[in-house]
Amino acid sequence: MSAVLAAAALLLTAGCSSGDGESPGDGGNNKAPSATTPTSPTGQAAETPPAQGSVKVVRTVTEGLSTPWSLAPLPDGDVLVSSRDDATITRVDGETGKKTELGEVPGVSPAGEGGLMGLALSPDYASDHMVYAYFTSASDNRIVRMLYDEQRPSGDQLGAPDTIFKGIPKGYIHNGGRIGFGPDKMLYAGTGESGDTGLSQNKDSLGGKILRLTPEGEPAPGNPFSDSPVYSYGHRNVQGLAWDSQQRLFAAEFGQDTWDELNAIKPGDNYGWPEVEGKSDDSAYHNPLAQWGTDDASPSGIAQAEGSIWMAGLKGQRLWRIPLNGTEASADPQAFLEGDYGRLRTVVSAGGDKLWLVTSNTDGRGDPKDGDDRILELQVT
Repeated sequence: MSAVLAAAALLLTAGCSSGDGESPGDGGNNKAPSATTPTSPTGQAAETPPAQGSVKVVRTVTEGLSTPWSLAPLPDGDVLVSSRDDATITRVDGETGKKTELGEVPGVSPAGEGGLMGLALSPDYASDHMVYAYFTSASDNRIVRMLYDEQRPSGDQLGAPDTIFKGIPKGYIHNGGRIGFGPDKMLYAGTGESGDTGLSQNKDSLGGKILRLTPEGEPAPGNPFSDSPVYSYGHRNVQGLAWDSQQRLFAAEFGQDTWDELNAIKPGDNYGWPEVEGKSDDSAYHNPLAQWGTDDASPSGIAQAEGSIWMAGLKGQRLWRIPLNGTEASADPQAFLEGDYGRLRTVVSAGGDKLWLVTSNTDGRGDPKDGDDRILELQVT
């Protein structure tokens, strides 16, 4: 651990990044659960995890992936992975690692940090077989859904994209891209300010926000601003979304030159960018629960497992464990796999104490080794 990290207070830790580690150039009333919900739906308080955890790399699930960005686990244990630059979706057999290309998503216009990014399965996937994707088009960032037909030939298993939401600002940098269905069965999307910092504080803009939508792409019932998809604002570039066992939402985002952030998301709150970066004494802005210096993280995907948030780092080339007590860190964040696998893009729960971790060394900013990029299976505590 660095001297900064060792000396950091409980909620202030060293470690993270500018841009992509790059230089600039589920509830019955349809209202999202509050980020401050103290107990689970059963009324049982969550158990605080130990201060120190562990990570064991169990196996390499598959390798030879090109610019992988997002994973969407399938009910049978296989997983879908998006290729940012190739605009393809591939199915990976969770046991053998065999890769089967579903097809290329039409309309994707990859450039810089943009391309085919987040994937999510419909909450009714078992019956509708719909796959949602966030991507950069020639004019904007947008969200589409596609029918996945496993019975069709490889390479031709995706139906035509149905655009459910569009108009998210695009740029060479800061396109956001992470999507996920929450416990309330609403669709959440993290967006970036596309390099235009003024968008983040503008509640009429879709840039620099977390959005909450119905599966059809309409502003979700119970959102904090009337007839608006905006759920929280004042973000720079949201790259990670995850819920804990009490249905609380957490998000990771890139800082600029000083602090990267992990935030507990409360509907309607302002997370400060560009007025503040990291923690602030100004009560108008919601402070991060943990922050890192910009060389140690460049946070991308996050996942919840064993009472902690696990955060993949791009420039930092490490996996961070942030143990939680409610919406606060219960101990200093802990780093694993420092430099072992290069840039780390995405981490998702594989159930229980297992995670899938995706490397990102073929994205133009890494140093690819034989076998890159790969999916690893981890066992964590």
